[in-house]
Amino acid sequence: MTFRQRSIAATLHVTTGMPEFNVTVFALMLNFPWEVLQARLFTGMSDAPYVEAVNGCVQATLGDVVITLLAYWSVAVVAGSRRWILAPTDRKLALFIAIGVSITGVIEWLATSGRWVRSWSYSPNMPVVPGIDIGLAPLVQWVIVPLLVAWFVQRQLSNRGADRHG
Repeated sequence: MTFRQRSIAATLHVTTGMPEFNVTVFALMLNFPWEVLQARLFTGMSDAPYVEAVNGCVQATLGDVVITLLAYWSVAVVAGSRRWILAPTDRKLALFIAIGVSITGVIEWLATSGRWVRSWSYSPNMPVVPGIDIGLAPLVQWVIVPLLVAWFVQRQLSNRGADRHG
């Protein structure tokens, strides 16, 4: 192996061991299918050409990743460690979820009221939270997906440590 190959391998090893890298990868992998499954709950998505629908889901997924990272880093600041996700407490997970739900709720409200960069509306199939008229599916997404992201990241990085030491 050349010096350059060793250098690239070392860089990849360090990068893939970073919690943020794993949070990003799992957020991408878990949010995209969710976005595809809930697409029919938004006006026009069922009838949109395939490329437009996929593009909309990709854009939403990228936004989900940004929200996930903001929530992750916010918990890291409170916890005093970027590695909080390796042994998350109920309180840290609750904060992780609460931040994601809060950001999503604000974005959904702004977008459905025409105050966001891009607006959208719900199809009649979207259940909404009474009183605030925010779609239930995007809010539930921010309860289920962050828990799965945390579980996968913890499992991935714990297994990595076991491989290194065992």
